[in-house]
Amino acid sequence: MSEIDSNTLNLLRRLFALSRTGLHFAGNEYRPDANATFDRERYEEIGDIAAQLIALHTDAPLAEIHKAWRDDDGYVTPKIDVRGAVFRDDKILLVRERSDGKWTCPGGWADLNELPTQSVEKEIREESGFVAKAVKVAAVYDRNLRNPPASIFHSWKCFFICEIVGGAPQLSDETDGVDFFAHDALPDLSLGRTNPWQIERMYAHHRDRTLPTEFD
Repeated sequence: MSEIDSNTLNLLRRLFALSRTGLHFAGNEYRPDANATFDRERYEEIGDIAAQLIALHTDAPLAEIHKAWRDDDGYVTPKIDVRGAVFRDDKILLVRERSDGKWTCPGGWADLNELPTQSVEKEIREESGFVAKAVKVAAVYDRNLRNPPASIFHSWKCFFICEIVGGAPQLSDETDGVDFFAHDALPDLSLGRTNPWQIERMYAHHRDRTLPTEFD
């Protein structure tokens, strides 16, 4: 997604959220009246306008924007991105994303019906081949604030300090590289997923487990 002014994107995301939340409540047990159909049409139009404006300001195809947003049904809340900070010999585990050829702490969207620890441990196993155990919540960051470029979703990033308990390096459908890196020799990072400042903070929490959890 190409660059878009953050204030503009925030407003468009808010329009979309109002659209989806309005559709969630229009015409259900909270709104049984005859105006519900009209309200739904208006909320759909608000969402369509927001998607069209995103498409005008970026290189994202309109159809993809519609699909991504409409899959996010019901009362709209931030999405949760879990990231595992795994260390060996004072080096951090990173995986290379096939989608952009850049490196990141293993992780991704949290799945329904999973504990937070289950989600991050699963992501580490699937993306790197290592079996890890989450031992500390190091930070909860707002992606808008910490990880440009802009995304059409508003999300929170939860970083966990994790320890290897088994497994071995293994590639996946999403990753084509697995390696450990020193903090002063990081590869080209997938900045929307993990940035150098976040890795520095994970090093701090790895070296001093008594540090309090950071949050925005």
